[in-house]
Amino acid sequence: MDPSQVFSSVDTLWVLLAAALVFFMQAGFAMVETGFTRAKNAGNIIMKNLMDFSIGTVVFWLVGFGLMFAGEAKFIGQLDFMVQGNYDSSFPTYAFLIFQTVFCATAATIVSGAMAERTKFSAYCAYSLLISALIYPISGHWAWGGGWLSQMGFHDFAGSTVVHMVGGVAALVGAKIVGPRIGKYSKTGESRAIPGHSLTLGALGVFILWFAWFGFNGGSTVSMTGDDNIVAAGKIFVTTNLAAAMGAVGTMIITWLRYKRPDVSMTLNGALGGLVAITAGCDMVSPFGAFCIGLAAAVMIVFGVEFIDKVLKIDDPVGAIGVHGLCGALGTVLTGVFALEGGALYGGGFGFLGVQAIGVVSVAAWVAVTMAIVFLIIKNTIGLRVSKTEEIAGLDVTEHGLTSSYADFMTNAPAGADFRPAAGGDAPVPPEKAVPVKNTSRPGAKMTKAVIITNQDKFDGLKLALDKIGITGLTVTQVLGYGMQRGAPEYYRGVQLETVLLPKVKLEIVICKIPTDVLVNTVKKALYTGKVGDGKIFIYDVENVIKVRTGEEGYDALQDED
Repeated sequence: MDPSQVFSSVDTLWVLLAAALVFFMQAGFAMVETGFTRAKNAGNIIMKNLMDFSIGTVVFWLVGFGLMFAGEAKFIGQLDFMVQGNYDSSFPTYAFLIFQTVFCATAATIVSGAMAERTKFSAYCAYSLLISALIYPISGHWAWGGGWLSQMGFHDFAGSTVVHMVGGVAALVGAKIVGPRIGKYSKTGESRAIPGHSLTLGALGVFILWFAWFGFNGGSTVSMTGDDNIVAAGKIFVTTNLAAAMGAVGTMIITWLRYKRPDVSMTLNGALGGLVAITAGCDMVSPFGAFCIGLAAAVMIVFGVEFIDKVLKIDDPVGAIGVHGLCGALGTVLTGVFALEGGALYGGGFGFLGVQAIGVVSVAAWVAVTMAIVFLIIKNTIGLRVSKTEEIAGLDVTEHGLTSSYADFMTNAPAGADFRPAAGGDAPVPPEKAVPVKNTSRPGAKMTKAVIITNQDKFDGLKLALDKIGITGLTVTQVLGYGMQRGAPEYYRGVQLETVLLPKVKLEIVICKIPTDVLVNTVKKALYTGKVGDGKIFIYDVENVIKVRTGEEGYDALQDED
């Protein structure tokens, strides 16, 4: 560090704040990828997101940063082990290092979602290390480190290509080589929907990413001193937000027209696609340009995801290839169209547009070739994919020894818990003294079991109606199922679910004193609307009922009805 260097406290604070926001994107990626995959792999997804940032931080500090920013060679930087050189600007080298580190980690984490649910954890750690140490820094040097693309005039302000397309292309290659999840495609090659376990988590992740993206794009000014930088930051915030919003609105409209209903997961991806696409030119385009880029991203998301899934037969559980790969390339090229200075739409000709296209193609080719080599080496050494048995069981249990990432959602009685009433009630009878009595008080009494299955929102009204006729014993279970309609038609990322299991409530009642027709009529009256989904009633004869505590049987075991 030059002791005579004078730093700007405002610029330093701005860069560090932006770095913290970009770091927070890791939480967003973790939530998106976890929500869009199945619960049995949730812990594995979280672990991969944690470790790609942790591993990436170490190796980028050791070698990656130097290869990206040291020296002025056209194709690769210099080896600056543990960042010993001076990269001071209006802010210190350390601030620049952490800012670039979180960008590197973003590129690495994109791959996780596309290869989720079937990739070995050890393999993931290996290729995450190589992306952060070599592949991302070298192509990053071309554009941001003074390399040949930057010398040509290539413009990628915050990383549509340098960060996102690098991750997206790596995800494409990895997902192709590792192969689809078990059951994703039928024997005839038709795509099958495998919904994620929590759209709520997925949506939370999208909002986190949207929020943190203001640091990703806005912070790339790396300065807040001077009127020009202040105005630029405000404009970048506006174009970033507008493109994201239009990406979501456009995707909603397209899926509404195409699938007859607005697709939730696809619309969430549409917002991310808009963010990725605007990242290259957020400083050069007008709000109108951002609107157009967001709309183009929406089209790319819907038809790109379908093309990858149905035509290329590449299984991408979270849509990472479409969001980051396709929209990253699209946004970089469209910067050459909508840039206010040099854009084809504003009289700049096709020179700048051509440079943008060259940048996209060259970086994509670099990542595709190098990552193919990396993945094939891993596949033929330590192995890339888990076994069929491990995949079916879930990576949480097989890779990490987790029974469930949601263990506390299962209610378990504490050891030694005593559920006997504290006071009142009949005194317990020891089992050896219980005298079984079969229908002594009501010989020949007929016992009937009724099972009722209906929608969850009908439960409260039904329970009230049952209380009025004297039903005091009731077992309730939340279940999933479908009737003759096989569930309402539903799409997930443009693929219709073969069978939709709908949430239902199942009630089980055993009666003796109350006539069966009274029970049936009461249930029908409480549930009837005349529409599909009112439910069904199943009636069974019961041979016997035994009360375990007293040993009473038959009518006497149901005496709570009296």
